[in-house]
Amino acid sequence: MTKKTIQLPTIFLLPLLALLLLAIGSHAQKTDTILIDATNVNTKVLREGIHRYLVYFKMGKDTNRSNTQFWTRIIERSPYNSKDAIVVTQVWEDKDTVVHKVKSICDARNFQPLYHESWWKQRGSGTYDFLSRSAVLNNQSLSDADTARTRKNAWMAFKDSWNKYVLNWHLDLEVFPLLPYKKGVTFLVPFYDPGFSAPKNVAYTVIGSDMLQGYDNQKIDCWLLRHEEKGNIEVFWISKKTREVLKLEQEVNGKFYRYKVKLGFSV
Repeated sequence: MTKKTIQLPTIFLLPLLALLLLAIGSHAQKTDTILIDATNVNTKVLREGIHRYLVYFKMGKDTNRSNTQFWTRIIERSPYNSKDAIVVTQVWEDKDTVVHKVKSICDARNFQPLYHESWWKQRGSGTYDFLSRSAVLNNQSLSDADTARTRKNAWMAFKDSWNKYVLNWHLDLEVFPLLPYKKGVTFLVPFYDPGFSAPKNVAYTVIGSDMLQGYDNQKIDCWLLRHEEKGNIEVFWISKKTREVLKLEQEVNGKFYRYKVKLGFSV
């Protein structure tokens, strides 16, 4: 008995093809976007020791450099409240004074913040303890009773970070090395900057690779990580070998630019 081949009319094939392409596209979109959580960060890649960055601005693409700062960031592993922890200490200097100090402590397994203490020359001090869920702003404890906008916003944003996985946005240069890089992937990073805005997923896309030339004509293969939102474009160069952030180029409103360059050595 001869089997008959059933051929569907073109009018039926086209919608089926469209649905198939849509399904493939949806699958590709899902696999190319990664929500960063405790399961896909690698804290082992962080390099302990002293790291310094030259930070400066340009008020136009081809203008002179201005507002120069030097950022020192010290990474060390140390126990904290019976937990294995990573401590990052920062000191920011301008031309003749210290303008910012901060100590951040994170869980060594997943970089979840445990403690954050900062001082700003113009803003004062703040402390956020994620284990005790207590916060102090300029020597006064924050609470639900606060009505002043700055204090209330800081407290509500802090409370919003409880019971969820967040990463300290003030440690972005330490967070980026932890991510699972591959070309074309977009990371949704659950950033929260203690004392400022509430946690949110921030998109960063690996747009390709580039070679940076270092000392002694060293060629450094880097991932290019891009973040863009209204009025702001950032591109980071991250070493594929060491995962260190080596450079940032940032454009703000198409008018001025900020740069960060990791120093090979300093005194």
